[in-house]
Amino acid sequence: MTVFGSNVNKIILDAEKCIKSPRNYEGELYTGVDLGTAYVVLMVVDSTGQPVAGSYRFAQVVKDGVVVDFTGAMRIVKELKEEIEKKLNVVLIKGAAAFPPGTGKSVEKSHFYVTEGAGFEVINMVDEPSAANYVLNIIDGAIVDIGGGTTGIAVLKDGEVIYTADEPTGGTHFSLVIAGAKKMSLEEAEEFKKDPANKKEVIALVKPCIQKVAEIIKRHIRGYRVDAVYLVGGSSCLEGIEDIISREIDIPVYKPINPFYVTPLGIALSCIGVK
Repeated sequence: MTVFGSNVNKIILDAEKCIKSPRNYEGELYTGVDLGTAYVVLMVVDSTGQPVAGSYRFAQVVKDGVVVDFTGAMRIVKELKEEIEKKLNVVLIKGAAAFPPGTGKSVEKSHFYVTEGAGFEVINMVDEPSAANYVLNIIDGAIVDIGGGTTGIAVLKDGEVIYTADEPTGGTHFSLVIAGAKKMSLEEAEEFKKDPANKKEVIALVKPCIQKVAEIIKRHIRGYRVDAVYLVGGSSCLEGIEDIISREIDIPVYKPINPFYVTPLGIALSCIGVK
């Protein structure tokens, strides 16, 4: 079930399509850099907010939101930047990066320096769930970004973020459970998890992890009036994850058409209007 307008799902689908086929653009270009535990994602939008191009790569340079391989992270961002520049025949200059909410200034600075070191003029920094709301435009509720290593939460009231938090537990933990159960490597488990043919087995294996995510959400929204929760992040792509979380927290839970692209797209959109 979805409560998102057609414009929200359209821009997400446009972002997905432009990964394979870059689009024509107007005005300046802005790049969102999403340093995830499992994937590093770059998304480019133009001055009208339309997705133009993007790229991503599986990487293990971040652990639970913290950059653990600064040189490796910077190299990957630089390579993805150059890959997109070659496709567009342009130099990407202005960009933004995101950080898990509530993780402190040192984590925020490390994400900033990786992005800057890769050749961007960093004009904005934003926490991940707040970045997602540049796409979703939620007025009241909670946005939950289930990434590779952490689950980030932002509670919104009247369109303003009034509380943020972040805790370790995400898709990498799901994959570790699968890897152990299936006697395979983490990389193989990632691929197994993404294969639609395995969706029923995957959900059964990782249900305890999803219930842990639900407990994190329940704990952090306690004390706030939250009538609905909105999932983003690559780990939210698991079919049925919203139903399990909804049953656990007893609140409606929704997700857009492809949660993987929402945060990097929102990071890029957060640049528009920043001088």
